[in-house]
Amino acid sequence: MLRVIIPVVVLAFTIFCVVDAVQTEDDRVRGVPKPLWILMILLFPMVGGAAWLIAGRPVSILETILGPRGRGGPPTGPLGPDDDPDFLKGL
Repeated sequence: MLRVIIPVVVLAFTIFCVVDAVQTEDDRVRGVPKPLWILMILLFPMVGGAAWLIAGRPVSILETILGPRGRGGPPTGPLGPDDDPDFLKGL
């Protein structure tokens, strides 16, 4: 069973990273040019994909999880209408 799951996970991860790289605008790609990123993802699926997610995307996965410059914590904006001061003023 594990012989099937691992290759399927690697293939899905590679496909996700390639599609994400292809859909990213050329001028927003960080590091190396976009065709080189795609080649690295295809030649080295796990390492190339992880490198793309961390260093190549316009917004790194790490920045998404940890926040800007690695600062974690709750979101800074209002979470719902009852937390939004402008909404509450209109009531």
